[in-house]
Amino acid sequence: MGGSGELRTVTDESFDREVLRSPLPVVVDFSADWCAPCRITEPVLRTLAAHLAGQVKFVSAHLDSVPETARSFGVVSIPTYLFLRGGVEQGREVGPVGPVEFRTILQKYFDFA
Repeated sequence: MGGSGELRTVTDESFDREVLRSPLPVVVDFSADWCAPCRITEPVLRTLAAHLAGQVKFVSAHLDSVPETARSFGVVSIPTYLFLRGGVEQGREVGPVGPVEFRTILQKYFDFA
C-alpha cells in the first residue's frame, strides 16, 4: 500500500504515482544533498516514516530529480515539506523541523489524534 515505513525517493517521473495517487496522506521532503538543514532533518523523517508506517507515506524529493515538480509546486527554499492528501496540498512548512514539532504539524494537516 506504499506506507512501508521508509523514506522513499521520488523523481518527476514517479511523483504522480508515488504521491498524487497515494491512498495514504503523503509528506514530501524537498531537499538537496548540499543542504545542511535538510541532512539534519532527514533522520527525523526516517524515524517518523517507521513509526507511522501504514498511516502516512514519507518521500524525499531531491531538487535535482524533481525540477518540474518543484517548479509546479512553487518550491523556492529548502527544506520545504508538502503535506498532501488525495493529491491535494493540505499545507506546507519551510525550514528544518524537529521531531516534536513535526508530530504537531502532522496532527494539524492530517488530523491525527
